[in-house]
This record gives sequence, C-alpha cells and structure tokens, in this order.
Amino acid sequence: MPDIHPTAIVSSATTLASDVVVGPFALIGPGVTIGAGTEIGPYTRIDGPVTIGERNRILGQSSLGTPPQDLKFKGEHTELVIGNDNTIREFSTFNRGTTGGGGITAIGSNNFFMAYSHVAHDCHVGSNVIFANNATLAGHVEVGDFSTIGAFSAVHQFCRVGEHAFIGGDSMCTQDVLPFVKTVGSRPTKTYGINSIGLQRKGFSPDTIEALQRAYRILTRSKMKLEDALAKIETDLGLYPEARYFVEFIRGAKRGIIR
Repeated sequence: MPDIHPTAIVSSATTLASDVVVGPFALIGPGVTIGAGTEIGPYTRIDGPVTIGERNRILGQSSLGTPPQDLKFKGEHTELVIGNDNTIREFSTFNRGTTGGGGITAIGSNNFFMAYSHVAHDCHVGSNVIFANNATLAGHVEVGDFSTIGAFSAVHQFCRVGEHAFIGGDSMCTQDVLPFVKTVGSRPTKTYGINSIGLQRKGFSPDTIEALQRAYRILTRSKMKLEDALAKIETDLGLYPEARYFVEFIRGAKRGIIR
C-alpha cells in the first residue's frame, strides 16, 4: 500500500502506485494518477486530471494541476501530464491546459525545477531541462530538450526555446530562443554566441561545436537577409544534423527570433 501520512488528504478517486510516498498535509484531489517510486512532499497540492510518472521527487508546498490562469477557461476537462525522474522543488506551480491550446500541459522526464518555477497552461517542456529559481513560462511555450532557463527569467506566451539553449538569469524572452546559443538580457535581450562550454560538457564533438559557431556567425554577422543566411548554412554545414536543426528551428519561428 502507498505510504500516506495520516494528516494528508487523498481522494478515493486517486490512483497511487503501491510504493508512492505522500507527506504530511498534502492534498491530492480526484483524477490524479501517480506512478511507482514517486514522493509527494508536505503541503503539496495536486488537482486532477493529472498524470505523474515514476520516480519523481516533488518537494513541499508545490501546486500541480490547478486550473489555468486564463480568463477564457470555463472549467473544461484539461490535463497536466508529467513524465519520470523529475525533481520539482518547493513552491513550484504547474497549471493544466486549456481547450484552446490542445488541453494538455506536458512535462517530459529527467527535469530539474528549482524553487518557485512556474509552468503555465498548454506549455510543453521536453526532457533534461533545468529551470533555475523563479524561472517562468507564460502559456503555450515550447521548451526543447537539454535547455536551461536562468533564475528570474520569463518566456513570453507562444514562444519556443530551442534544444540546448541557455537563457541567462533575469532575462525577458519575447521571441523564440535559439538552440545551442547563450541568450541573456532584459529588453533588449541579446545572444552571445554558441554555448560552447556547455556543449563540450554534454559530449558534443569539437567539429560539431565549430560548425554551430560558423552557423551562428553566418546568421548574425554576415549581413545577409535571413533566408539567404539560412540557405548558406544549409549549403556549407548541411552535413551536421545540429546545423540543420538550427535552420529548421529558425524557419519555424512565428514570433521572430532573438538575435
């Protein structure tokens, strides 16, 4: 049977794996499913419909699956889905989706959410992502795998954060954040080159890092029109999957990109 502290309140319409641990004064409502090995810390609130995978550590005072902070929301059936092996620190808040945004807020696996992280409605966060303290996503944001969002940074609604992106602390991102690149600042927010040290630590080869640095220079320093610069990156560096993804990400931007 799950290990539920006697002061916790758990709905009878909740499904818990046999080894789930629920701490003191936690409140888990109906429609919540929690997988094996997950720990729910004290004073945590979880409102369904929510699905939480295996081996997650949710520390105290977090609020997961509460209704979206959207004036258009009228109580429709929407969800929050969380993968496996995530760490969610104190006072983090994750909202469910809205029908206008697909109905699901989705969190991948192996992510680390530091204290006071906020994931708004209809966001899709990949895997192996780091949110530093007070990192905040507005609604409908997409965050790629292995990215980092610095402390007190915010991402505007409907923006995307590319894979392996690095957003420095106290940044305000109102356009798409380039993959592999260091992005820092608050109005104006600017890029400061490829995050070469971070990519080295993640095992990227020197050739790949050099190719990404060349792609970045073509984009930001060649004075070409955007489409001409992207075409040159494809011609010169198309053998590298990372360079192709860099180009595809930029072409997919709907709000523009931070340069």
